[in-house]
Amino acid sequence: MTSRGQGTRHEEALDITEGKSGLWGALAGLIVAALIAVPLSAAFSFATHPNTQQLFAGRLDEASPAGYQAFWWLVTLLLAALPFLVGFGVAKLSARSLLVIGAIIALFVIAIMIIGQMFVF
Repeated sequence: MTSRGQGTRHEEALDITEGKSGLWGALAGLIVAALIAVPLSAAFSFATHPNTQQLFAGRLDEASPAGYQAFWWLVTLLLAALPFLVGFGVAKLSARSLLVIGAIIALFVIAIMIIGQMFVF
């Protein structure tokens, strides 16, 4: 009689998230894109139509049209980049990538506040 060597067999639980981090990142980016669609279109319209400066009547009388447009273009770029940043952060989910994304968003917010103080308000 020959005995066949059968090793121990371990059953592993099925991990449905294995290898799917890119899809979760894409889903998170899509959700963020849906949430910021209206503010993105408003910022784009403010950036492309200089006559919208009159909507902010008394506060923007002294602001230059170039500063007004630069401010709204920066806001538009930040809002357009946000879904990609969130999707990348969810896909990677490491402390380093989340730190880098947080630093980029903080720098954009600081830049918007500085340009807003200089040119718009």
